[in-house]
Amino acid sequence: MWIDTHCHLDAPEFSSSLPSIISAAKEKNVQAILLPAVKAADFRSVKRLASQYGQEIPGLVYALGIHPLYTNQAHEDDLAILEAALIEALQDPRFVGVGEIGLDYFVEGLDPHKQEFFFNAQLDLAQKYQLPVILHVRRSQDAILKALRRRNIPSGIAHAFNGSFQQAEQFIELGFKLGFGGASTYERALQIRRLLKDLPLDSIVTETDAPDIPPAWLREEGIAFNEPAFLPRIAQELADIRSMAPSAFASAVWTNAMTALPRWSALLAGSSSHSLVS
Repeated sequence: MWIDTHCHLDAPEFSSSLPSIISAAKEKNVQAILLPAVKAADFRSVKRLASQYGQEIPGLVYALGIHPLYTNQAHEDDLAILEAALIEALQDPRFVGVGEIGLDYFVEGLDPHKQEFFFNAQLDLAQKYQLPVILHVRRSQDAILKALRRRNIPSGIAHAFNGSFQQAEQFIELGFKLGFGGASTYERALQIRRLLKDLPLDSIVTETDAPDIPPAWLREEGIAFNEPAFLPRIAQELADIRSMAPSAFASAVWTNAMTALPRWSALLAGSSSHSLVS
């Protein structure tokens, strides 16, 4: 069984083919997928998708948050909308945390002050309700670590991690797991592959970030975009980098994700699919 800790199933690329995307993932034994929201207008849709396809993918869950790339269009009122949505979602077993939130210091044209305002406000909500967070950390690891240290955030995942080993250790010390996916399949991605090889196994989780971050072989095979069904093949390459058997790697990253997001574990433990994690 495989777990995709970051997948944007509500992306436009999937709009006309989502049932087949879900079926393909199921056929590849992807038993759990996390769908993070990126803006307030998406909160209802990610909840609906998790419920709609939860019978096919037992561990299909969602998080609610405002992505840093969408903060230029966000309004302060969106934070009130988010808090109301979080309160409501606490009653939903498929809700697992606050995300995708963070900072992006790579994309040009984003207002850094507005990013920081929304990020800090969302961290405050996560602390208030003691919820894990799904973090976007592109070229912003130190600023995010500084913000985390000022708060009591229970746990979470630093998605698509590409920082230094020292930064990775600091996230781990704060209770975070680190997400690895398609970027690790490129031989030239030396830093990411070193991290994947050398970090403690219990700090690693697998992800696709579908439809983004395509694995190295995607274009060669004429495939338009990434999808969760590709997770097992990506994870096989990740396991190879660590010189591990895929089954052992799959078991470890599953356990790591459940540790980072306890509501995810509770969903599966309390459902008819609890045997997935036994």
